[in-house]
Amino acid sequence: MKLITLAGPPSAGKTSVALKVLSQLACTGLRTGVVKFDCLTSKDGERYRAAGFPALTGLAGNTCPDHFFINNIEDCVAWGHDRQLDLLLSESAGLCNRCAPHVRGIYAVCVLDNLAGVDTPAKIGPMLKTADLVIITKGDIVSQAEREVFAHRVRQVNGKARILFANGITGQGTWEISRLWQEAPEDHELSGGRLRFSLPSAVCSYCFGQTRIGREYQRGVVRRMDMATAERT
Repeated sequence: MKLITLAGPPSAGKTSVALKVLSQLACTGLRTGVVKFDCLTSKDGERYRAAGFPALTGLAGNTCPDHFFINNIEDCVAWGHDRQLDLLLSESAGLCNRCAPHVRGIYAVCVLDNLAGVDTPAKIGPMLKTADLVIITKGDIVSQAEREVFAHRVRQVNGKARILFANGITGQGTWEISRLWQEAPEDHELSGGRLRFSLPSAVCSYCFGQTRIGREYQRGVVRRMDMATAERT
């Protein structure tokens, strides 16, 4: 079974593109499934199942979605093997732009929205910088010049990734993406494997339910601003 990690900012079009790509793969006879990681609620699992793809939905609640992902992905892979899937797609929430949901040896995909602004790629961390494939959506409603500038900004952040434009509504561009996913390596034993980048860190009193404000209530990993530096940044 192939495992693919899919990440990107909210509303970038991850699910819409994934549905089109999985439909292309289904036409080749591949059995595919999805595990969607989100925070509080998600209707995406229903969309995948309505399209005929078995799907799991994991809600992280008050936990960082990346930490929730890495704590549960092994069980999700086992579920995919039990279902005799040929390919399992892991779609992350991608909320903080510091997300790191990619694993070494596992094909990694990042989806970005062309409408997000030319400075957006520089603001996104490991989920873009360590991706093997970057999919840019909504390029059909901007000019050719804007598409080229945005793609250039992506290359400045990740010069090794393949960059493709796709439309999650019409499916334009998803055939080539499906070919790349078909060529992705087979998954290997996750236990003992390594993430491509460390997860966001936060072990403080607020992580454990503290709601009061004030330094006397703050414990653990606490990072404070240098106000003099902040004025010059």
